[in-house]
Amino acid sequence: MAIRSSSIELPDRLEPANTRDTSAYLPQNTAENENIVADDEESSYPEGGPQAWLVVLGAWCAMIPSMGLLNTLAILQAWVSENELDGLPESTVGWIFSTYAFFLYFTGAQTGPIFDAYPVRLLVIPGSIGIAASVFLFSVSREFYQYLLSFGVLGGISASLLFNPSISAVGHWFYKRRAFATGVACTAGGIGGVAFPLIILYTAPRLGFGWALRIIGFICVAAGATASCLLRKRLPPNKKAGASVDLKSLSEPRFAATALATFLIEFAVFIPYTYICSHAIHAGLDRQTAYLLNALLNAGAVPGRALPGYIADRFGAFNVMCVTALACVATILALWYTAGVNAAQVISFAPLFGFWSGAAISLTPVCIGQVCRTEDYGKRSGTAFFLASFGALVGIPIAGAILELDRDSYHGLILFAGALYLAALLAFVVARGLCAGWRVAVIF
Repeated sequence: MAIRSSSIELPDRLEPANTRDTSAYLPQNTAENENIVADDEESSYPEGGPQAWLVVLGAWCAMIPSMGLLNTLAILQAWVSENELDGLPESTVGWIFSTYAFFLYFTGAQTGPIFDAYPVRLLVIPGSIGIAASVFLFSVSREFYQYLLSFGVLGGISASLLFNPSISAVGHWFYKRRAFATGVACTAGGIGGVAFPLIILYTAPRLGFGWALRIIGFICVAAGATASCLLRKRLPPNKKAGASVDLKSLSEPRFAATALATFLIEFAVFIPYTYICSHAIHAGLDRQTAYLLNALLNAGAVPGRALPGYIADRFGAFNVMCVTALACVATILALWYTAGVNAAQVISFAPLFGFWSGAAISLTPVCIGQVCRTEDYGKRSGTAFFLASFGALVGIPIAGAILELDRDSYHGLILFAGALYLAALLAFVVARGLCAGWRVAVIF
């Protein structure tokens, strides 16, 4: 009788959904899914130890070039549009950098399944070579098509060969602490996003923009070599996963809702990341201070990627994503939109948004991992980010077009970013409800 009483009282307390009935957020009525819970429970995840943390270090090194360059888009956009391609409109220049983000995620449709089926170095070594070549070619580019092909296409594809396997590899070694481990690895993007803008800011005036990029290129070579040595998988190859987009998985409402939420959050996050420097110049800040905002934003993103992961392991990744998305909506609409020419507001927005938006990079893969088997993690994450790539592709140019239509006023662009974040918040709430129920107290 005492046991029955305890089980009745349990729902009145905060409950971790993933320890009650994991099948609650997995698709039902298939023979494959009946074994999902057993597979995850029987698998022995190290959850730490030298080898596991060396893999996290390898993922960290892989994200220095891939995500570090992604987080440097603001200063690259501002510098190229004002110096190298000053005769082109913002919406046209924006295609260079949105293409990088597009291929970073789009190529995940193939890198995910290949990761499931083959050794991780088959992806990481070509990615390391490609990202370094991309930066070196970017440094000698002069025409729009050269920037687009060298950085947008080659850089984006190479970054995908580093980013997607890194996220998936960490998932092989951590289950209960996956959000924290992924967040630690993702801090590399913030650190790269601090270091790379500072390199450009302080070496470009002395050595030239080309040599500033070449210095970044040499850093990418060292980081890629280290990642190639340290990254490895733990689970056996799953060649049955195939090497194609798993669009059939979208028939599962829980995964489809999670993929939609990921699409919207990636659609939204790159707009402030790309236009924060240009907006600061428009608001009257001097160019050096405006370019420093890119580094300041990424300084906020470093704890913003590690800390939400630590909290998500205790209170649920979906719960944390909902909170951080709400905070981003408030920060964009209450602080950035009302900043005007107030330098203090413009500057304070950078680290605040950097912190709250960090979860968009570090926790979305964890959310995807919660609605699929670990053996299919690479394929499912590749499918979700394949869809998200289209949001990343059109987001920056659409924002640039809004800026031109608004006669260089940033109000329309900022409202657009805020509306996208609000839609992402609603999508994550729906995905959480479908996966774990609509009770606020559930940990998921």
